[in-house]
Amino acid sequence: MKAIIVGAGRMAEAVLHDFVRFNLFEAITLADADGARAEDLARRRGGGVARAVALDAADGRAVARAVAGHGVVVSAVPYRYNLGLARAAVAAGAHFTDMGGNNDVVAAELALDGEARQAGVTLVPDMGLAPGLATVLAAALVARLDETAEVHIRVGGLPREPKPPLDYALVFSPYGLINEYAEPCLVLREGRVEIVEPLTGVEELDWPPFGRLEAFHTSGGASTLPRTWAGRVRELDYKTIRYPGHCARVKPFFDLGLASQDEITIGHARVRPRDVFAERLASALPEGDDDIVLVRCWAKGTKGGKPTTLTYELVDYADAATGLTAMMRTTGWPVAVAAQLLAEDKTARPGALPPELAFAPEAFLAALGKRGLDLKDQGA
Repeated sequence: MKAIIVGAGRMAEAVLHDFVRFNLFEAITLADADGARAEDLARRRGGGVARAVALDAADGRAVARAVAGHGVVVSAVPYRYNLGLARAAVAAGAHFTDMGGNNDVVAAELALDGEARQAGVTLVPDMGLAPGLATVLAAALVARLDETAEVHIRVGGLPREPKPPLDYALVFSPYGLINEYAEPCLVLREGRVEIVEPLTGVEELDWPPFGRLEAFHTSGGASTLPRTWAGRVRELDYKTIRYPGHCARVKPFFDLGLASQDEITIGHARVRPRDVFAERLASALPEGDDDIVLVRCWAKGTKGGKPTTLTYELVDYADAATGLTAMMRTTGWPVAVAAQLLAEDKTARPGALPPELAFAPEAFLAALGKRGLDLKDQGA
């Protein structure tokens, strides 16, 4: 089977590395608007089976031509392109997965369920770190309990050495970061879906050997879980982990409207504040080459009639041997595992499915373990 990866950035590099390492596909196409960047990545990571093409992901006709003949389509571009790529995959009779990033886009992708079923293919959006890996962890915990009262997910990508002004380094697209900090957050309260504001609910975490950290509500990490488990789980929330004080430093920028997507006039130019904000973040913040990813997911409920708390925990570091950051590993590899399971038809059914319903958690987590992600099961 052939696969195409749309995008040639950091996360695409991790996906391609995994495809080649595990010999998952007979041929791989690497497509990016910057053809030279795609060619460079194919040369460095392609293992002789990857070819590069120039592709504008916003050009529907060009995308249709590019995905034709491939069995699996992976989106590693910003979330605004995902719906168009998913539609092109269905039309081409190909499975599809992406890294998510926006609840509205994911909802539109899942609305393709009937078309995907008719085409006999499976679409699984939101297969990055969180949502994605963290979603499957949560599903695994709920599956192990007889009844589930609470699910809590805490995830963060951090520089090993925090530096001012934000004690943060860019480990993925600045637009993705802004979206997480600006958009509404879905939670479960008393079994009902509710919306809370981002950059609220700051709590303190103790995480040896990193010491005191903080976590707060951000958008997208819980994704479809609140709606999937409404009425079944009483409490569910997702929070992002950062070094202490980060939330207080960034919140004023959002309160001032710098995440707005409404155009304004500055001089003779029309600009979107969010574009300016993203450019300044990209220019001012260091890239997270030496990073850490922290994941803690726990569920409370009953098993065998007894109160039980189950926990998964992951600490991952940048790997100098492969040149992959922790964020690349923990975001790209879940996508690669999803692509493998899609190619092997190891999904619940054809159609458009969220991660918590698409795959058997045990098989998914076992595949991640083979890739060296050291998940600690602290459950009973």
